[in-house]
Amino acid sequence: MRTITYLQAINEALDEALAQDKRVFLLGEDIGVYGGGFGATQGLQEKYGQERVRDTPISESAIAGAAVGAAMTGMRPVMELQFSDFITVAMDQLVNQAAKIHYMYSGKANVPLVMRTAAGAGTGAAAQHSQSLENWMAHIPGLKVIQPSNAYDAKGLLHAAVKDNNPVMFYEHKLLYKTSGDVPNEPYMIPIGVADIKHEGEDVSIIATGIMVNKALEAAAIAKERGISVEVIDPRTLVPLDTETILRSVRKTKRAIVVTEAVKNSGFSAELTSIIAESDIAMQLKAPIVRLGGAFVPMPAQKILESKAIPQVESIVQAIEELMVEVNNVK
Repeated sequence: MRTITYLQAINEALDEALAQDKRVFLLGEDIGVYGGGFGATQGLQEKYGQERVRDTPISESAIAGAAVGAAMTGMRPVMELQFSDFITVAMDQLVNQAAKIHYMYSGKANVPLVMRTAAGAGTGAAAQHSQSLENWMAHIPGLKVIQPSNAYDAKGLLHAAVKDNNPVMFYEHKLLYKTSGDVPNEPYMIPIGVADIKHEGEDVSIIATGIMVNKALEAAAIAKERGISVEVIDPRTLVPLDTETILRSVRKTKRAIVVTEAVKNSGFSAELTSIIAESDIAMQLKAPIVRLGGAFVPMPAQKILESKAIPQVESIVQAIEELMVEVNNVK
């Protein structure tokens, strides 16, 4: 084990994947000579050449179309969309082609591609470069959706994504790139579809995705000082979703808070909430499920407004305390 950044973990996983399998190649805007918009592919073109680390035109539809075709003919492309917002330009290739080909060809064709993209707010990049649109992809049958919250998970899950025979949407939050964590030196995989308990607790379960996992952990530490024991669950993959781990936690605490950065309106937080509400646990809950998510507004560029548009540690702590007060009042 050594401590490296989330960005280094992504770079290492790509490097190792290229070394392990000659069918793997990378394609995207500025990923070669420049090393990627955020530096995730730094040094890889120099090491593996222009054919395996390919700079592309500024056309997300062309990048996705090339990746789908290459995947169908035996390659394992890892495409990069510089910002997750740009997936809107590649929706036909990913949603109507990549997601459906295996089904429509009766299982005779696979599309083993990975779409990597930088998502989320916090950099003041405004409404067209700060969105969390992973819910769109989670809505599409045939796509797997991964959202790692730390360096260890990012590397292990990216290796699993590259080896998967299905199209995988891999979301990396921009603010996580500089965060650090313990990561093994050797290559390793984390199974897709297995949630992780980031912090054990007894009073309240928080199910958080992406960067909100880190904020939930900060909130849990503050709540602990105030005598409240919080369990933090990180699904890690939205599709497939490990409902068993989530329900087991809520069954124990009987109180649930769901936190996502994505817009709350019709967001993945509603899916998580519904899973709990439709389970056998629903009648055992000691309080209504609390749901925190992004405001129903385009993301502001101004930092103060941007911070108010998405859940923060303070709002999570407030939700925990209000939930416990409501529980105590019921008692």
